[in-house]
Amino acid sequence: MSEEIQRKIKEQGDVVRKLKAEKASKEQIDEEVKKLKALKLELGEDGGSSAGGNQGGKVTLKTAKGTRDYNPGQMAIREKVFTKIINIFKLHGAETIETPVFELKEVLTGKYGEDSKLIYDLADQGGEILALRYDLTVPFARYCAMNKVNNIKRYHIAKVYRRDNPSIARGRLREFYQCDFDIAGSWDPMLPDAECVKIVDEILSSVQVGKFVIKVNHRMILDGIFEVCGVKSSMFRTICSAVDKLDKSPWEEVRKEMVEEKGLDADAADRIGGYVRMSGGLELVEKLLDSDLGKNKTAKQGLEDMKLLLRYCDIYNCGGNVSFDLSLARGLDYYTGVIYEAVLVGEARDAAGDLITVGSVAGGGRYDGLVGMFDPKNRSVPCVGVSIGIERLFSIMEANLTKNSGKIRTVETQVCVITAQKNLIEERMKIVSELWQAGIRSEHSYKRNPKMLTQLQFCEESGIPYAVVIGESELAAGIVKLRDISSREEVEVKREELIAALKQRLTSTE
Repeated sequence: MSEEIQRKIKEQGDVVRKLKAEKASKEQIDEEVKKLKALKLELGEDGGSSAGGNQGGKVTLKTAKGTRDYNPGQMAIREKVFTKIINIFKLHGAETIETPVFELKEVLTGKYGEDSKLIYDLADQGGEILALRYDLTVPFARYCAMNKVNNIKRYHIAKVYRRDNPSIARGRLREFYQCDFDIAGSWDPMLPDAECVKIVDEILSSVQVGKFVIKVNHRMILDGIFEVCGVKSSMFRTICSAVDKLDKSPWEEVRKEMVEEKGLDADAADRIGGYVRMSGGLELVEKLLDSDLGKNKTAKQGLEDMKLLLRYCDIYNCGGNVSFDLSLARGLDYYTGVIYEAVLVGEARDAAGDLITVGSVAGGGRYDGLVGMFDPKNRSVPCVGVSIGIERLFSIMEANLTKNSGKIRTVETQVCVITAQKNLIEERMKIVSELWQAGIRSEHSYKRNPKMLTQLQFCEESGIPYAVVIGESELAAGIVKLRDISSREEVEVKREELIAALKQRLTSTE
């Protein structure tokens, strides 16, 4: 029976692969995929080997495609970076919120352009059609509309989900963290936008991943370019999504997509190519204002905004890392004004010396119309924000750690209570309890009579700076020995003065 099902699975798999190769409709592919899944489920019930690796009742131990586990060393790095990022967000006066990990499918639909196909749909759970969140921006806009929020400066760090083609080495996963910072409210032009650029500059400088550049552009400049180049307004977004691929593909391939796949006039594509390969600073803005593009009302407004943004970035001392890049398009449908994307420009290599390519490490922009899409009265709340691609930064940092082979401390224990003799477990417990009560991070062995050498080795391996040593003679004299693990120096301290002595030493070493 199972052999027959396996044959059918192979045949059905061939059907799905053929449809994908022929670029058949999504509905047709989904229908055949559904049949394939049903066959695999049938095989699992029959006791054969299913796609999940269940063979004879044994489960293949692996994480799902596009996901990964993190060991204590990796988590220690992540926690430190998250703390740095949160502190920078708070430095700028941000507060945090939380939203559900899944949303109504209709909330997410139509907000991501061609990337909508990457949304994870959930099975019907009793009448609500749901999907896992694709980013944190659309849920934030829904939150603002639902709670009638007119202005807020918020940060949100949480997992999002994308049915993308994963690459663990490049930090591109299907389940990953985003670190978002957004400013909602009606404020004077470019002030919130410039602060978002400054925050990206501060974060990337603080995590030490090498040189970077923050590319900036404006949707109104792009729309103006399309207008003067003769593109129909109905094609703006689809041509914009093609331009967005210039960071990964040469102009010739992008032009081919515009002309052959999207039906754009070849001359119009060539005119667009003349603009989108430009990059520079304020001098480029001035040059474009004096050109035919500057005569276009839409483009002129965008260029004036860009001029102000670059000036503010100079005042914030981050202008040196900012580049006005006309190829930057960002394919998401909801952007309406300034857009930005940060990329690493240094060469990051792993322990084997191979180049690590991570792509963009931050991106964002202005989305003034998104909240209004959810508001019953179409009430508009202007918003601008940025998202840090934290997983991609981690892939660089992990590679640097492997190269440097430095020991990462995974615990924050400050003191270990150890004994030199047997039958002192209860005395250890009394002291460690006092240390906990005093807010001193402490631990002791779970062995009743551990060896002295074993306890000291544990302190050294864990990076614990101090040990409180007790024995029969110390207890009789009302003292303890305080040992510095790195220098191996010991001092005798009165039992009642232990807390004060430890706090003094810990304060001086922080």
